[in-house]
Amino acid sequence: MSEAPILEIEDLRVALPEGSDRPLALDGLSLTVNRGEILCLVGESGSGKSLAAGAVMRLLPEPSVRMTDGRIRLEGQDLATLSEREIRQLRGNRMAMIFQEPMTALNPQKTVGWQIDEVLRLHTSLGRKARAARTLEMLEQVHIPDPRSAMNAYPHQVSGGQRQRVMIAMALAMDPRLIIADEPTTALDVTTQLQILRLIRELQESHGSGVLFITHDFGVVAEIADRVAVLRRGELVEQGTADEILNRPQHPYTRALIAAVPDLTPPAPRSFDGAPTVLKAEGMRKTFRARGGIFGGRRKAVVAVDQVSFDLRRGETLGIVGESGSGKTTVARCITRLLDADGGRVTLDGRDILSASGGDLRAMRADIQMVFQDPMASLNPRKRVVDLIAQGPIVHGTPPRAAREQARELLRLVELSPAAADRYPHEFSGGQRQRIGIARALALEPKVIVADEPVSALDVSVQAQVLRLLADLRKRLELSLLFVTHDLRVAAQLCDRVAVMEKGRVVETGVTAELFANPQHAYTRKLLASVPGRDWTPPQIREDAA
Repeated sequence: MSEAPILEIEDLRVALPEGSDRPLALDGLSLTVNRGEILCLVGESGSGKSLAAGAVMRLLPEPSVRMTDGRIRLEGQDLATLSEREIRQLRGNRMAMIFQEPMTALNPQKTVGWQIDEVLRLHTSLGRKARAARTLEMLEQVHIPDPRSAMNAYPHQVSGGQRQRVMIAMALAMDPRLIIADEPTTALDVTTQLQILRLIRELQESHGSGVLFITHDFGVVAEIADRVAVLRRGELVEQGTADEILNRPQHPYTRALIAAVPDLTPPAPRSFDGAPTVLKAEGMRKTFRARGGIFGGRRKAVVAVDQVSFDLRRGETLGIVGESGSGKTTVARCITRLLDADGGRVTLDGRDILSASGGDLRAMRADIQMVFQDPMASLNPRKRVVDLIAQGPIVHGTPPRAAREQARELLRLVELSPAAADRYPHEFSGGQRQRIGIARALALEPKVIVADEPVSALDVSVQAQVLRLLADLRKRLELSLLFVTHDLRVAAQLCDRVAVMEKGRVVETGVTAELFANPQHAYTRKLLASVPGRDWTPPQIREDAA
């Protein structure tokens, strides 16, 4: 007799508020997660993946979004019949969730150590010293650098990848029977992704836990999945073993998703012989000073950027890749003067950005613009799109009416309807918001765009659209792109050259195709060996190669 599943979802229906694009977020979803199994639930943004997780955890935003039919059982126990007190006892203990966005899930007023300790206080009778030891052990398990220092840090004082590791440490602290992981590696670099995927696999194997792993990354699916279920607009269109779905997909939707996965093999390099250098960095430095923690201990000073030098030519895309905490984003923010560097020199067409101030700096900012990782956080929710895009030109002297007309033209350029101009950011999907961010960056007709992880949070099909848009704009407008990314598949397809950063230093730079084919530095080889699903080639690429 086969063992009963840890999680059983039967004919689940979840209703959306009146006026939504469809009446049901989930329409008749049936799934099982077995002991010692990882089931990957995949689909585009809006397919209902995260709401399925919310239904299991009893965290749906009721009454506007609510379960209307079906059953959800955890080890045979019907979750819908439990009281709020009983379900709180299960959360974090027998079932735990790793959320996609750690900055919104972590309390900004509490240290990392306090927040992991809280899980142990609520669910165990351990004393203070034992909890502190367990907290340190969990931070070590998820490979946080300098875990003792991290215990005294607040969420904003650690990198995005390290915040996600803290969330995972909290979720795993009680060795739960069911782990729901909602896009837990989306914002992480490849080595951290591999560590986390291995950690989840180790836990699932050693404790017999079942894992419902929500992701849009088919590289992650190839790396970790035992079975795969494909969700499209709330309906399950296909499920099977990882081998069946990845290598012999049957449904057109599954095939389209897999066709959008970037290839890890770069195209033939483009030539930039004779192209002028637009941006040049020489010996740039940035150190974040030491700070104290309220629970004792002290955060160490962090050398985020250490003697970084590179150059960027007209029409070229230079990728900056490396692990979380390697200094990639700090480089981007120093170059755009969102942070002040401690030393070095950065020139834009021969003008020194780092020493500029006042009107000179404002004028130079027109020539170098930034596209941020999270467009929702960087777009003012109270302003209409047309005003968001026109704001920069108006500040730089363009008459408001002309700036707004230009904004509508830019929306066409980034393949959005001009009718979108009068809507607000929250009325758009993630991919559309990123296009608005690109349009805003183009409004001042810059020579350089600095893009900080602009596609990391997007599902594969939207990611492919945005990458095609960036490549097209680069060609049409002779733009130079400084492209910060942890996704080596994306870097392979978009970047002409790559600079690899480790612990604040550039350890290797080269033409992308050459560097990927023959990496010289041990760290670069480690990064490439850590790409999830690196040994899996999507079926359509195999067919094209044949």
